Amino acid sequence: MRKSLLSLAVLSALVAPSFASAAEEAAEAAVTKEAEPTWTLSSNIGLVSDYYVRGVSQSWHKPALQGGVDLTHSSGFYTGIWGSSISPNTFPDASLEIDAYAGYNGSISAIEGLGYTVGAIGYFYPNGTWKKYSYQNVPNQTPKGGRWNTYEANFGLSYKWLSAKASVTLGDWFGAEKSTGWDGSTSGTTYLEMNAAYPLPWWDLTLVGHVGHLNVAGKLDLTVSSSANTANEDNPDYTDYKVGLSKSFSVLKSEGWNAGVYYVGATNGGNKGYWGKNGFGGASFNGNFETRDLTKDRLVVTLGRSF
Repeated sequence: MRKSLLSLAVLSALVAPSFASAAEEAAEAAVTKEAEPTWTLSSNIGLVSDYYVRGVSQSWHKPALQGGVDLTHSSGFYTGIWGSSISPNTFPDASLEIDAYAGYNGSISAIEGLGYTVGAIGYFYPNGTWKKYSYQNVPNQTPKGGRWNTYEANFGLSYKWLSAKASVTLGDWFGAEKSTGWDGSTSGTTYLEMNAAYPLPWWDLTLVGHVGHLNVAGKLDLTVSSSANTANEDNPDYTDYKVGLSKSFSVLKSEGWNAGVYYVGATNGGNKGYWGKNGFGGASFNGNFETRDLTKDRLVVTLGRSF
């Protein structure tokens, strides 16, 4: 799931040093104000040791290759597309996630350093559908199920190195509804998060922190699901967390490189949680008996480059 461009913009601003004097900044601002609006096209590619999204592994605790393209306008408008490899154990017949997003980033002049973002994002899983869900090698359990594709609207605020964002689904949460074994529609599912990117005084490092909470607008219908064997089986809600270090650097005079090391995880996993090895969320949906604790605390390493 692609992160908000606002967060990336805040991080970039924190990492990049400023050598301009007050006079130079004023002159630059005047030129920018008079300049015609411009478009900027950028791209990125990266490798992660484990593709965690909001505290849950999407790659079955395996490495993932990622990349995307962004188009931004000087007015604050942005749009883009981004993709990552994923595990068909979680998304049957789908090995790729594609995110398409657009929105607007702006500032609030009344308070210096205060910014906002508003946007929408769609998560798409080519070939992935609940019709192909096969728990413990039993096919056709959800013959009327739809696709995993999910759509969200979001709004966020940032102040210097802090940011917060609220996201809400505009339809069912990853296809969870009556025909797929839930107690009703999950439209209106929310995810609330707070993020920090604090520049440290050593080696151009940035301290990154995150905490978020998922509240799914529905629960698993245990009269339909025969896999219920934990106390929290029907409830996918959780709180996730992330803390680590990131660093931008150059390689042989090529700019745009970045790396990070993060400790990530979430609640509602382990032996008794929904996302744990004995829970519905931790079971393979791809016709085998594999299980994983998808929210297990883990050290994740990232390496990427922007162009």
